[in-house]
Amino acid sequence: MTYDTIELTVDGATATLTLNRPDAVNALSPRMVREMTSAVESLVGLTIVKVLVIRGAGRGFCAGADLKAMEAAFDDPPSLDRYLRELNDLLFRLEELPVPVVAAVHGYALAGGLELLLACDLVIATEDARIGDQHVNFGLMPGGGSTQRLPRKVGERRAAELLLTGRWLSGKEAEEWGLVTRAVPADGLEEELKTLLATLTGKSRDGLGWIKRAVSVSRSMTLREGVDFEVKAFARLVATSPDPREGIEAFREKRAPRF
Repeated sequence: MTYDTIELTVDGATATLTLNRPDAVNALSPRMVREMTSAVESLVGLTIVKVLVIRGAGRGFCAGADLKAMEAAFDDPPSLDRYLRELNDLLFRLEELPVPVVAAVHGYALAGGLELLLACDLVIATEDARIGDQHVNFGLMPGGGSTQRLPRKVGERRAAELLLTGRWLSGKEAEEWGLVTRAVPADGLEEELKTLLATLTGKSRDGLGWIKRAVSVSRSMTLREGVDFEVKAFARLVATSPDPREGIEAFREKRAPRF
């Protein structure tokens, strides 16, 4: 499928979704949100894919929502509501995608860019990246889940600081906060991403998917409920996928599993 604001490529077991509005630092226009949703939907049944990478073209990952579209929507509340609901639907779809989603962040990841980052499973950022929520600086508040996801990622105190002050974190600071998985020098982003992808694509797609789902549901369950879900998921994985048997056989035969 051809898109106007994004690019979607599949190379072996890796799908890459590139935000492609570099002149606007990849601001999330309504069209981009809809195209991203379509792209993510297209990957659900593509079983060859084991990981999705999200990155930005040009000088930044994503500078947030498209301000021109937002300003026009102020006088059209139904369109603003529709945009925010479509944005949140996209973010939930990323969280529900049955493969890990990796954000590769350089330059700016602000406001909506932060919200996109928060919906990814793993995040690699350059040490000089600028990550934060800008809404309060403009008399706004988040509409894409930052008030809910950020406290779950970094704790309530740190989330409140970032949301209420509107300040930026460097990629290195974001790593220290636990907001990104790993921060690397700017010239090391591609190599770090390549190493991570080599690790992920060597795993079982079914195993990756069930682990991701179990980690996700833990946020809304008690410990006992979560462990019960894990036990049931383990049984479901063994009953429906050939990968656990292949993994055990490979271990016995002292070879790499063929997933």
